[in-house]
Amino acid sequence: MIGRTVGQLTVGDAAEISRVVMAGDIAEYVDSVGDKNPIHSDLAFAATTPFREPIAPGIWTAGLVSGVIGTHLPGPGTIYESQDLRFLKPVRVGDTITARVEVLEVLPERNRVRLRTSCRNQRGEEVLSGEARVLPPRNSVAYSYAGHRPGLGALTYWALRPWAWTAQALSLLTIWTALPCLRSSVPCRR
Repeated sequence: MIGRTVGQLTVGDAAEISRVVMAGDIAEYVDSVGDKNPIHSDLAFAATTPFREPIAPGIWTAGLVSGVIGTHLPGPGTIYESQDLRFLKPVRVGDTITARVEVLEVLPERNRVRLRTSCRNQRGEEVLSGEARVLPPRNSVAYSYAGHRPGLGALTYWALRPWAWTAQALSLLTIWTALPCLRSSVPCRR
């Protein structure tokens, strides 16, 4: 990876990355930032929402944009100055999300770049859109990332996964047994 300077960027330059959303990604994110909103992990709760199933945190999706900016365009050494976001559609486990950034404006005198940011799912639907302002590195930065080192989030995910499956199965069983009551106009008694 090589970070590009403001002088090496032109309007229209673009880069993207794609990633399949995994349950472990969401579990690690929730664990690391403390976003315990049940819409992200509780099947029974999520079934009561308009989404009908858990959705990824929107800011997790926005993190993919940060990944493009920090590794591809402008790349290593770039500093985020600001980001405007619009969350347009839900992102679910199993979706393939493509994050893309495109240079809209280069301001060499201020060492700033304005970027269009977006994420699309595997159906080509835009799930996130926005605009970012970044400071590219003053000098090209060559960097080689040594790779992911699983931390406590990954350990917790794998250690607790069998319990999560059990909880999900019980949630589904609860929903399944409640379906006749939910469909009926007469209150059910148990």
